Parts: sequence; structure tokens; C-alpha cells
Amino acid sequence: MSGISGIVAELEQQKAAIERAIEALRDVGPGAAPRKKRGRPPGSVNRAAAPKKASRRMSPEGRARIIAAAKRRWAEFRKAKQAAGNA
Repeated sequence: MSGISGIVAELEQQKAAIERAIEALRDVGPGAAPRKKRGRPPGSVNRAAAPKKASRRMSPEGRARIIAAAKRRWAEFRKAKQAAGNA
């Protein structure tokens, strides 16, 4: 018989839980405050964008140094390639 009384106790717990759920639903009914929507509210505008950073300019002297360094690297590469071909 203890099996039946255990089942009855469990059903009574479920009944209490269902009654609490029904009460909660009644509280949320038409008179309850609506839930807040997620995201930006309609009609709002974006904040002013951060000022754009000025692009960095390279001086003609700096560009000339980079070009000269690249030419030196390629000259060394060709020299090493030619030396490997003759060896």
C-alpha cells in the first residue's frame, strides 16, 4: 500500500505545481505589464560615429628608402640564384 500512497503524494505535488503555474499565468494576463523588447527602441538614432583617424602618409624619403631596400634584397636574391646555377 505504501506504493499507492507514494503515488498519491507525488500527484498532489504535481497538482500544487500546476495550481502555482495557473496562478502565475493569471497574473501575467491582459492587465499585467508587457515584457520589455530586446534591442534598440524604435525611433532611436545611432550615436555620432567616432571621428575617423587620419590615414598615415609616407614621406617621399621614406618611400625611397623602402624602394632602395627592396632593390638590394632582389639584387642579393638574383646574385645568390646565379651563383647556385654556376656552381
